[in-house]
Amino acid sequence: MQIALFQPDIPQNTGTILRTCACLDVAAHIIEPAGFAMSDRLLRRAGMDYIDHVTLTRHASWSHFEDWRREGSYRLLLFTTRGSSSYLDFRYDPADILLFGRESKGVPDEVFAAADARLKIPIRGGLRSLNVAVAAAMVIGEALRQTASFEKAQ
Repeated sequence: MQIALFQPDIPQNTGTILRTCACLDVAAHIIEPAGFAMSDRLLRRAGMDYIDHVTLTRHASWSHFEDWRREGSYRLLLFTTRGSSSYLDFRYDPADILLFGRESKGVPDEVFAAADARLKIPIRGGLRSLNVAVAAAMVIGEALRQTASFEKAQ
């Protein structure tokens, strides 16, 4: 299981997600440009010393990430408020890449179209979305539960 962040805006959210990835042994990818430097003190504060324990790959652009993904034949699952089905009804594979968009803008149409599946977290009507770090934790938990990957992390 892997997680990818498309041009993340908020260093605290990215740090929290990287900390989650480290603890659950999930590889992480950051698709540049990010809205902050990787040395940002807020990123380091949120990720604490856990960031040093995550397998992290930075991709210079969406096209570089896509080339890498296609070469590895990874399935790309986009989590978006525009998703057509619930993340709970989806069948995950251990090799999936879970993609989350920018906190401020989501993903552009090109990225939306490239996804193999577009999934959403159902939330109460009238509300826009969950915090991306919370959403990522929920999705990673379900994907690892389904693929029995929690046992491997222990």
